[in-house]
Amino acid sequence: MKIYHKFFLYQNKWIHPYIRIFLAGMTYIAYLASILLIVGVVYEHGFTISEHESQQLQHLYQLVWGVFLTEITLRILLEYQDTKRKFNRLTWVLTILLYLTLIPVIFHRPEEEGAILHFWEFLDGKLYHIVLLLIFSFLNLSNGLVRLLGRRTNPSLILAVSFLIIILIGTGLLMLPRCTMNGISWVDSLFISTSAVCVTGLTSVDVASTFTTSGFVVIILLIQIGGLGVMTLTSFFAMFFMGNTSFYNQLVVRDMVSSNSLNSLLSTLLYILGFTLAIEGAGMLAIWSDIHGTMGMTFEEEVAFSAFHAISAFCNAGFSTLPGNLGNPLVMTGHNPFLIYISLLIILGGIGFPILVNLKDIVLHHLRRIWRFLHTWEWDRHRFYHLYNLNTRIVLIMTFLLLVLGTVLIALFEWNGAFAGMSVADKWTQAFFNATCPRTAGFTSVDLTSLGVQSVLIYIFLMWVGGAAQSTAGGIKVNAFAVVVLNLVAVLRGTEKVEVFGRELSYDSIRRSNATVVMSIGVLFVFVFTLTIWEPQASVMALLFECVSALSTVGSSLNLTPTLGDNSKLLVAFLMFIGRVGLITLMLGIIKQKKHTKYQYPSGQIIIN
Repeated sequence: MKIYHKFFLYQNKWIHPYIRIFLAGMTYIAYLASILLIVGVVYEHGFTISEHESQQLQHLYQLVWGVFLTEITLRILLEYQDTKRKFNRLTWVLTILLYLTLIPVIFHRPEEEGAILHFWEFLDGKLYHIVLLLIFSFLNLSNGLVRLLGRRTNPSLILAVSFLIIILIGTGLLMLPRCTMNGISWVDSLFISTSAVCVTGLTSVDVASTFTTSGFVVIILLIQIGGLGVMTLTSFFAMFFMGNTSFYNQLVVRDMVSSNSLNSLLSTLLYILGFTLAIEGAGMLAIWSDIHGTMGMTFEEEVAFSAFHAISAFCNAGFSTLPGNLGNPLVMTGHNPFLIYISLLIILGGIGFPILVNLKDIVLHHLRRIWRFLHTWEWDRHRFYHLYNLNTRIVLIMTFLLLVLGTVLIALFEWNGAFAGMSVADKWTQAFFNATCPRTAGFTSVDLTSLGVQSVLIYIFLMWVGGAAQSTAGGIKVNAFAVVVLNLVAVLRGTEKVEVFGRELSYDSIRRSNATVVMSIGVLFVFVFTLTIWEPQASVMALLFECVSALSTVGSSLNLTPTLGDNSKLLVAFLMFIGRVGLITLMLGIIKQKKHTKYQYPSGQIIIN
């Protein structure tokens, strides 16, 4: 018996490495099948196909189905313990749903009418198969991308490349015949795709008259992916459905989403997705309640319109399905609540997910105190002085100041200018809306060329500052701007430490904030200088406005974008990409990092002043 047991252990030790290699090969085949399935679905719905092509696609779907079924079955049979550890309940449910597709293959179609027949037809239906296979495809690719992090690849580089891949995929999708009315050039398609993924809103063509309903669906999906972040979505799917990942993977993802610890990593990802869906859903209902029955749309069209603008606003994208953006007469008169709802969505999307999570904790803390009081009739007198963390305080205060000052100044300069002829309520609504959009949504309700020079300069400043870190907004971020201002105040007061709200700012925060400001100004100078050579007919103000809008992923323009040449469009698209990925992040991905040294040079003083 002992000899038999030793032989079994030896055999298992000898076979197991080959099993691992074989399953790894099946995993790569599943990756390839996932890509082929997505390409097939896009081809089927993007082009007008013949009957023969339709049959070929059906064979492709069946092949992918067979690959997925084989890969999962072999994994369960050959590595059951490891699979049991990695798969969670949802993954097992999806696996069971995949195995249910075998029922129409094994059993003939029931002859009698009833629930069994309907169940059989549902399992044999194309919709069930395609949706299930697409879910498995996205899970496979998400798991593969997160596993790539475990190979010690530069996370900053992966983040930049992931955005680039989505932009290129979006470019191809927007060029599909069913997505446009009369076709679109690859430069314009690349520009719109970059603008959508980078949640900017700059458009080189008239979006309303160029794209079909399918095109708008592609654009809004690109906006949602770009707003949440590619790595946020892929990390969520990989960790929520595929179970355990390596410790290094979790560390990298934690840094990307600014989670406090590994224990709260999955909950942070859930909060990000939950807040997004909840706020966008509430915004959609609010917008629908204002436009219902006023725009000559059917109920389905109103819901689609509300959903599109709620997502576009929360993701700070600035895209609209209306000709002339939100300056369209359909929403310019009698729809002040609509503009306010859009503004609130922009603000919530621009303050950042960490602040939303902190605000959630504060609300729950006070609700628990009220609930305890209702049960015991004794008020909890314990005070917590640090409910609002330092980041939340700085972001909320800076956001409030910029919104108030922006609203007052724009109202002051445009009261009898661009807002002339409006009622007092309309003027204040427009002032608030135009102070909110530069941070960094890009919706337009008035022709920006009608604004005075002072208002344009205010716009440029608000666009340059942008929203908060870890949000859907762009710009240098209010966090960095606040740190730079606080550091300046400390220098002027002659203090060695930068202190605020009883806290000392870290040296790393000050250093990164200064680097962000300097790099932003440097990049803007280079791009504006280049565009003055390529676009000599455009004014420097318009070019500066365009570049700041692109780098800060705002989307506002002084009607310059459609007049740009192809080279200039590509340059502005690259600027949008830099703004979305982040200057520091992009540089960290490109420049080789210097190893930490254990020695220190003698300090030296440089004369400054």
